[in-house]
Amino acid sequence: MNSSLSASATLHINGDRLWQSLMSLAKIGATPKGGVCRLALTELDRQGRDQFVQWAKDIGCSIRIDEIGNIFARRPGRNNDLPPVLTGSHIDTQPTGGKFDGNYGVLAGLEVLRTLNDRQIRTEAPIEVVVWTNEEGSRFVPVMMGSGVFVDAFPLAETLAQTDAQNISVASALNSIGYAGNTRSQHFPIKAYFEAHIEQGPILEARQDTIGVVTGALGQRWYDITITGMEAHAGPTPMELRKDALLAAAGLIQSVNRIALTHAPHGRGTVGWIDNFPNSRNVIPGRVKLSVDLRAASDEVLSSMDAALHAACRELRADSTLAIDIEQVVYFPPQPFHQEQIQAVRNAADQLGFTHTDIVSGAGHDAVYLARVAPTAMIFIPCKDGISHNEIEDAKPEHIQAGGNVLLLAILEQAGIASAGS
Repeated sequence: MNSSLSASATLHINGDRLWQSLMSLAKIGATPKGGVCRLALTELDRQGRDQFVQWAKDIGCSIRIDEIGNIFARRPGRNNDLPPVLTGSHIDTQPTGGKFDGNYGVLAGLEVLRTLNDRQIRTEAPIEVVVWTNEEGSRFVPVMMGSGVFVDAFPLAETLAQTDAQNISVASALNSIGYAGNTRSQHFPIKAYFEAHIEQGPILEARQDTIGVVTGALGQRWYDITITGMEAHAGPTPMELRKDALLAAAGLIQSVNRIALTHAPHGRGTVGWIDNFPNSRNVIPGRVKLSVDLRAASDEVLSSMDAALHAACRELRADSTLAIDIEQVVYFPPQPFHQEQIQAVRNAADQLGFTHTDIVSGAGHDAVYLARVAPTAMIFIPCKDGISHNEIEDAKPEHIQAGGNVLLLAILEQAGIASAGS
């Protein structure tokens, strides 16, 4: 076992302090139902960012902000010429978000730095905690914006020009909250990237495991589909003469479900948004727009699902007089994580005596993009009933602490211990 990990066997974070930090941050944008609404690049996001920056400065970190608003808090190492170990996540939320999604990964990283200060531990390599901009994509698209720009997945200029529903651009919003940084938004050499996160699903809770060792993330393809028929009066129009767009959409939704079930266990298929026109109770629908979200653990399977979806659309066209247009709007391939960093998470969980299981992330995370440029792994902890993107999202304090301790040991295995106080 790595000597750094052995030397840190008795080292633990302050779980109460981490919990209190989470609860303090959750007050910024708190909702009546106990959740958080803190959309990216709003005034509330500014307050959350300011709080993180102040906490990081309080423990001696230097701060830099890049052109897309990503925040890096750096704790120096003995050899600052070494690539840093990064950890972090995001603090923007869904409109009806919870206290833990993203926030946990950021504040667990901050707590690791606080603990190292408490114990007067100096690492060989520097450690940085990062807050990525607009991971959720609730106000601006694309999702995982800050990490995507960082790894060159999205051109900076085009991303800054994206606008929200009020036609406010990303660039304007960054300027208005004071987080348009001057550091170049581009990746640099990184020793390792770790991201702690609630699972956002039910597997760990069902298995009664404390830690999810995340081996990778599902690939995703998103589509916008428009089905065009003809509006007509619901009474006088015989069934066999109708051009009912919603009826065709119902069949397509069933096809999406079958496609995912055919590609078990990691196939996913979801229709999450429908726009039905004219949406009147006594008018046959003439146009339906809907979204389709396909996910899979391998690109081969994801391509098979894509082919099956297109085949379903062709079949609907052949069986009716409807027009069906399909446009792919998002694609990123399945992303395996790095074996050395995955093993660092396993080693830490074993050292601490936590039950753990390998798991594939069904959701997109900033780690998916970071894995393109740095050795990456994620640490999952259970969340109550597997619920996330919801104001009732919850996690147990003991799991919050456990994940933080695994993160601490995994980071030390990669950063190395140069010296330690008493």
